[in-house]
Amino acid sequence: MKVLSAVAWPYANGPRHLGHVAGIGVPSDVFSRYMRMAGHDVLVVSGSDEHGTPILVQADKEGLTARELADRNHRVIADELADLGCSYDLYTRTTSRNHYAVVQELFEQVLANGYFLEQTQQVALDPRTGRTLPDRYIEGTCPICGYTEARGDQCDNCGNQLEPTDLKDPRSKIDGAVPQFGETEHFFLDLPALAGALRTYLEGREATGTWRPNVIRFSLNILDDIRPRAMTRDIDWGIPLPGELGTRYPSKRLYVWFDAVIGYLSASIEWARRLGEPDRWREWWNDPEALSYYFMGKDNITFHSQIWPAELLAYAGAGDKGGEPGEYGRLNLPTEVVSSEFLTMESRQFSSSRGHVIGLRHVLQTYGPDPLRYFICAAGPESQDADFTWPEFVQRNNSELVGGWGNLVNRTASMVAKSFGEVPAPGTLEPVDEAVRERVAQAFDEVGELIRRHRQKAALAAAMRAVAEVNKYVTDTEPFRLKGEDERERLATVLHTLIQSVSDLNLVLAPFLPHAANRVHLVLGGTGELVPMPQVREVDDLDGGPGYPVITGDYSATPAWAPTPVTVGAPVAKPSPVFTKLDPDEVVGRERAELAEPGQG
Repeated sequence: MKVLSAVAWPYANGPRHLGHVAGIGVPSDVFSRYMRMAGHDVLVVSGSDEHGTPILVQADKEGLTARELADRNHRVIADELADLGCSYDLYTRTTSRNHYAVVQELFEQVLANGYFLEQTQQVALDPRTGRTLPDRYIEGTCPICGYTEARGDQCDNCGNQLEPTDLKDPRSKIDGAVPQFGETEHFFLDLPALAGALRTYLEGREATGTWRPNVIRFSLNILDDIRPRAMTRDIDWGIPLPGELGTRYPSKRLYVWFDAVIGYLSASIEWARRLGEPDRWREWWNDPEALSYYFMGKDNITFHSQIWPAELLAYAGAGDKGGEPGEYGRLNLPTEVVSSEFLTMESRQFSSSRGHVIGLRHVLQTYGPDPLRYFICAAGPESQDADFTWPEFVQRNNSELVGGWGNLVNRTASMVAKSFGEVPAPGTLEPVDEAVRERVAQAFDEVGELIRRHRQKAALAAAMRAVAEVNKYVTDTEPFRLKGEDERERLATVLHTLIQSVSDLNLVLAPFLPHAANRVHLVLGGTGELVPMPQVREVDDLDGGPGYPVITGDYSATPAWAPTPVTVGAPVAKPSPVFTKLDPDEVVGRERAELAEPGQG
């Protein structure tokens, strides 16, 4: 089965913090790694979202051009996500010329099919610079529910679509200034002409029962007040209108949220071009049997369950006005929008502007990726907001990762190394041996099904229950007491059963803990990498623009999601600990000091 994992594009206004990756980066990677192991042909794409006013604002603050800021931050983000282990086939950027061309093609065909309207709009302007303020950079009181932190595009409290002019007491999120409003001509996506097709699509997805309830309910509710939406902005940083329109409107650029969601398609096309098979992307986009999963936070549901499907329907000519597809053909609508809730920090929302963040780079450098990935998978914001605290981070690392899984790996390898120095050949299995092997085999089915349904917290809990069962097997069989020569065969059988069980559990845990899976593989006598890891590579722009780094990788050697026999005779040496126990007082003290330092984002 062809499976597209379309991962939300991080905004390139700075390094990532834990809130950015908890609901998107790690969950999408767990799913994608599992689907590869299950035998599916998976394409994982994303990139840095680099256009829009916020980039200009940040660049001004730092005395840089928008391109210089985007270049710097794209490189930083790519390095961070690769170190986290996110196994992208291609992580690229929206400033590539390939992306420009794909976005302009979609705009031209949507326009040709009649789904763009030219209308006058009142827009918010920064009173200091005269620049258009993006809708999401305006806050105020919702006229419908009274929520005081509604944004200029929607209210997160009641879910209604808004315009900046709808807000009571509007203010700029940049500096709190009251925006000025002026009139300008823009191209509006005719969402009402696509509402019927959107409803048919969403009700069809609702009937499958696979979407998270909050996502499908929100998506259907916003159709009740659907309006045309402006897809251009008056700004000098972004993708210009194509052809003659660009000449007629030289100061207009395509709305960053029109161009960003098209990135899933443009990244797929770029991946195929770099592969030397320029039409290969069509296997994921034109084949109606292919599956596509879009991973993002709950604040981006609108753009992925309404705006992006509407653009795809308009490109195909599938709305009320008819039309025909452009050169890319009829493109698949999302199979599922997998939206996570928010990760908070000690009950407060992460905020770079307020300095209330935990930088991803800081955690990776200080603790490594394993404790972080484990915490996110075990306690992340899957279907409700989740709170990150350092005491819980330490507790889960020490009691579960170190005390449960790490202890089982190390005691297994230590006993095998001491008694045989290699993976021993088993004798006749007894019922207790067969029972634990059956329990581990069942974990593949149980954990795999839960990951496939995006229930990763339950999946990891199921895997750790299997770990506990194998730990109990050690207690029941007491291999450390089998010391006599006449017990040698039984000892070999128990330790073979144990190392086989641990090796298989390492496969079960590999989607969650890929870095650790490779270390455990070596501890148990394996060679090379068990699971392929991503790499950051410098590439040339395919169409003559400046080069840039991408995340990519060869994942063809991904192991199968199934019990796999260990190699009898493989050498097993006395191991070093796979995981590191953390001192609670030291960690909490350090992190309080780090949070007090400026620039911890």
